[in-house]
This record gives sequence, C-alpha cells and structure tokens, in this order.
Amino acid sequence: MLTIPLLQLEKDYPYLPYYLDDFEVIWDKEKSFSENLMELPDSFFEQRKMSRNEVEEEFSAYLRSASECLSEEIRSVGSITIIPGVGKDGASECFDPITIRKGEMIAIVGETGSGKSRLLEDIEWQALKDTPTQRTILIDGKNKEEWLKTGERRRSIAQLSQNMNFVLDMNVEEFLTMHAECFLRKEEIPGKVQKVYEVAVSLAGEPFSRDTAVTALSGGQSRALMIADCAYLSRAPIVLIDEIENAGIDRRKAMELLTGNDKIVLIATHDPILSLMSPKRIVIRNGRIDKIIHRDDQEAAVLLLAEKKDHELMTLRNRIRKGEHVSISEFE
Repeated sequence: MLTIPLLQLEKDYPYLPYYLDDFEVIWDKEKSFSENLMELPDSFFEQRKMSRNEVEEEFSAYLRSASECLSEEIRSVGSITIIPGVGKDGASECFDPITIRKGEMIAIVGETGSGKSRLLEDIEWQALKDTPTQRTILIDGKNKEEWLKTGERRRSIAQLSQNMNFVLDMNVEEFLTMHAECFLRKEEIPGKVQKVYEVAVSLAGEPFSRDTAVTALSGGQSRALMIADCAYLSRAPIVLIDEIENAGIDRRKAMELLTGNDKIVLIATHDPILSLMSPKRIVIRNGRIDKIIHRDDQEAAVLLLAEKKDHELMTLRNRIRKGEHVSISEFE
C-alpha cells in the first residue's frame, strides 16, 4: 500500500483524504505515500518527532484498520436477554428473564423518573451487575465478558437520545456522506446517501433539502434523519430510542422501518400509540421492572382507534401550519 498512488488508494478508502489533511502538506496524488515522504524536508519529521519509517508504519496501520472496517460483516444479533436486578429501594425485581428477538419492538413505559432511561443505559452498557440496578444483559446468550474473551464484541448498539443537537458545520448530504464513508466503498455511497435522505424526508413532518445545514434542522427533521441513518447506514443491530413522540415524525413508519431491517428496537416512551404498537411493553416503577404486558385484541382495537384520531390531529396540524382556516363542522 505504501507504493500505490494515493489517487488509486482513495478509490478504495474514501475517507483517506481526511487522514492526509491532518498532515497539513500538499500531496501529489499521482505518487505513492512513500514517494511523497521522500520529498518532504527533515523539519516535517522533526516537528512530529517521528522518523520516516515510523510515519510509514502509522500509515500502514491506518489502512489495515480501514480495510478491516470496510470488510467487516454486519453483525446479526438474534436476541437480548434482561436478567432481574434491583429497584431504587434495593428490593429485588420479580420477573422471569425477558428475551427480545430481532425484528421485535419493545416499549418501555412508566412515570417520569421511574427508571426507563436507566434500563436503556443498562442495555447500552451490557450491564453485568455493574450498574445501580444490578441487572445483567445478555446478547445472544453471552455477557460482555464472554464476548470480550472470544474477541467477537463489535459495535452493536445505536442510541437516539431525547436531546439531539448537531454541532457540525456541514449540510445533510455532507453529513450522510461522511458517515457512509466509514462503512461503504466509494461506488456505493451516492445511492445509499440518496436512499437515507429520501426516507428521512418521508418520515419528517416537514421537508428539507440535501443542502440544509444539519444545525438548521428542526427536532423532527433531526430525529427523522437519524432514524433513517440507523436503518440504512448504521451497522448496529440494536437500536435504543429515548422518546420520539414530540418530534412530529411518522411514528408507525419509523418503527416499521427499523424492525423491518431485522433490528431489535427498544423505545422508552410516554406516547400511547407507540406503547400500543409494541406487541409487549415493559412497565417500570420505582426503578424496577414491575410487569410485562402483552398486547391483546382489545388493545389492538384501541390502537386502531388512537391512530385514526392521531391522523386527524396530524392533518389539522398541517393545515394550520399552511395558514388554512378550519371549522368545527369538519370534526363533528
């Protein structure tokens, strides 16, 4: 790789330019990395306190790491298992271990401060009796120490938190391209970026362009963008979501999108529609998992009614946004 022209390397490693930019020198892309180094003055190496060989070794290590990332298979997770711990008062949780399988969505409900976010944090940390709840989380039947021993523990979890604030000085297309470059080969990037953008717009309550600065996106647009990103770009097979009800996005479509990509989705929510969309929901009280409720036919009927009412409210909201006049007769 040290003798391959940089222009050719960039075709296989699309984020190589970011690495080269850190050197703050002008590279001749028609020449190899080693050839470029031969033309640099001694002051370049003195400033970095590295020899020419050490710079070459670092470059080779970077490319090896990049190659491993690009060739890494998407890890498939078949299940998550939650093993009981204790509540805020130290009392033991009384439930049989809960197993959630790929393609499933589970709602986590409870009063504010009950411990919903704590359960998500336990899963993110893959707790092994080392969090305040003393729970154990297994992924495919293994705890985190067992995964570390086998060397198979890869990036498994993506999380969307309550507060999403971009600080990057780039637009939507640049942001998606940068993320895509971490996983995809150059020829795959444009199509995937377009797919994520189109899905994000369809989820959002209001459209936005590829040129829109990510810092200018509304809460709903930001959440829609990240849900589409999780579904189509992120390799994490587990998605943890902490409340999306106030984002103004198409909630059913968002959840169907994620679970349809064989991801395990857990969502902490106060939203009755999101709660009822889940085949089962975990109820948290005083830091403990208090019960697991399975949706029955009665609740399925309530969900259909609630979605109808929600659609009516969404239509009303969009009409008001457009400056239209509404009358009571339309809702009687």
